[in-house]
Amino acid sequence: MHISSATLIYLGFVFGLLVIPRALQRFRLPAPLTCVVLGIVVAKFFPQTAADGVMPVVATLGIASLFLFAGLEVDLDELRTQVPRLTAYLMAGGLILLVGTWVAIRFMHMAWQPAALLSLGLFTPSTGFILDTLPHSGLDEVEQRQVSMNAIAAEIVALLVLFVVSQAGSMKTLAVSSGILVLLIVLTPILFLALGRYVVPHAPGSEFSLLIMVAIICAVVSQGLGVHFLVGAFVAGMVAGLLQDRMQTLASDTNLQAVRLFSSFFVPFYFFREGMEVPGGALVWRAVLYGLALAAVVIPIRVGKDWVEALVFTRRRGRSGIRVAVALVPTLIFTLVIAGMLHAQFHISDELFGGLLAYAAIATILPSFVLPQLVSAAAEDGL
Repeated sequence: MHISSATLIYLGFVFGLLVIPRALQRFRLPAPLTCVVLGIVVAKFFPQTAADGVMPVVATLGIASLFLFAGLEVDLDELRTQVPRLTAYLMAGGLILLVGTWVAIRFMHMAWQPAALLSLGLFTPSTGFILDTLPHSGLDEVEQRQVSMNAIAAEIVALLVLFVVSQAGSMKTLAVSSGILVLLIVLTPILFLALGRYVVPHAPGSEFSLLIMVAIICAVVSQGLGVHFLVGAFVAGMVAGLLQDRMQTLASDTNLQAVRLFSSFFVPFYFFREGMEVPGGALVWRAVLYGLALAAVVIPIRVGKDWVEALVFTRRRGRSGIRVAVALVPTLIFTLVIAGMLHAQFHISDELFGGLLAYAAIATILPSFVLPQLVSAAAEDGL
C-alpha cells in the first residue's frame, strides 16, 4: 500500500487542527487563536497548501455552520421582553460606533466606508464564539442570559450595518443588493416549508442535512453580494428558528446540538484558512504595537459601557456587571472578517491589518484569564 506525501500532509493538518488547539486550551488559549497561528505557520513552510482548492470549501462550511448556529439561538420572543434595555444598549453602542468612525476619518484619514467598517470590527462582539464558550465561562444563569441577549442583539444590528456600509459605495448597488437580500429572506422560509412538506416525510431524520444545505445556499448568495458568508448563514438560522412552530423538528434541540457539533468540527478550518491568508507584511513589530494601542483604548471603552449598562438597567451588583462586560469582549470572528474586507477592498496597510489581528487576539484571550478570577472572587465573597 502506497500513501502519497500529499495525503500524509493533509492528515497531519486535520490531526493538528482537531487535537493541538484543544490540547492547548488547558493553558487558557482559545482554540480559534491557535488555529489562526497554525495557519500562519503552515502558509510560511508549506506555501503550496495556500493555493489548494479544498481548504476554502471546508472553511466555508465552518463559518456558515457557526453563524447558522448563532441564528438558531436567536429567540425573538425573549428579545421583545427586553426591548427597553436592549434599545438603550444598542443606542449606546451605535453612538460609540459613530465616534469610532469619526476618529478613523479625522486621525487616520480614512474614507467613511472603511472608517465605519473599522469601527464595526473593533466594537462588535463575536456572538458565535461567545455563545460557544459561554457554558464554560463560570457565569451564573442570569448572567449568561444577559450576555447572550446582548451579543445576539449587537450582532443582528452589526450585520445590518455591515450590509449597508459595504454596499453604500453605489446607490444602485445598494438598491439591487437590498432587493436580493429581501428576496432571500422571503424565499428562505418558503424553501424550508417546501422541503418540510415534500422531502422530510419521505426521508425521516433529514432535517439536519436540509438545514445545513439551505444555510450554505444562503451563505453563498450573501457572499455573491459582497457581504461575506456569515450574513446568509445567520439569516437561514433565524428563519429556521422562526419556523419552529410549523416545523418543530427543524430547529429542535437535537438539531441544535447537531449543528453545534458540525460547527465544532469545521470551524477550526475557517480560522486555519484565515491564518494562511495573513500577508507577511502583517507579521511585524509595528503591527503588534498597533494591536496593543487599539486594545488599550478600545477594550476599556467597551467594558465600561457594558458595565454601566448592566449596572443601570439590570440593577445587578457591580462585580456581576463587570463579569458580563468582560464576557462580551471577544471580537475574533467579526474583526477577522472586517480586517479581510478592509485589506481586500479598501487596501489598508499590512501593518494595520496585522494590528487588527493582534487586537482580536488580545480581546479574545482576555476573558479566558480574567473571568475565572472574577468568578472565583465572587464565590469567595458569596456574591
